[in-house]
Amino acid sequence: MQKIKTFLWFDSQAEEAANFYVSVFKGDSEVLGVTHYPEASPGEPGTVMTVEFRLAGLEYVALNGGPQFPFTEAVSLTVDCESQAEVDELWETLSRGGEESQCGWLKDKYGLSWQIVPRGLSEALSDPDPAKAARAMKAMLGMRKLDIEALRNA
Repeated sequence: MQKIKTFLWFDSQAEEAANFYVSVFKGDSEVLGVTHYPEASPGEPGTVMTVEFRLAGLEYVALNGGPQFPFTEAVSLTVDCESQAEVDELWETLSRGGEESQCGWLKDKYGLSWQIVPRGLSEALSDPDPAKAARAMKAMLGMRKLDIEALRNA
């Protein structure tokens, strides 16, 4: 059992979001359990309260808590992508219905912020040649979806 879990507060789409995320990150990802609020009407299933799920081996809890606390960019999930193809696929899937930002950041259709990061970004930004690192940083600041080849060539 994972000792520390990320807890995500949704308005009312916790189960939908968990199912979506599990469908996007297929390896070692699944919905683990669903709890319901007890005050449901007799004869009707209760409204979903929490959904526990795992994405790529990490466990999360999603709560349907109402609109009081929407997501902000102050917290985001970072995805380390092995290839540009993975960056492209995740960017397309997670940004659909959401909002693209800059430097590899996006908000999905639920408002959760993600950083879709290709392997090699850190190396490009911390190149021993300060001029090369500065060019990579300048290139990154002009991008929405990150392009690792363009960053390396900067």
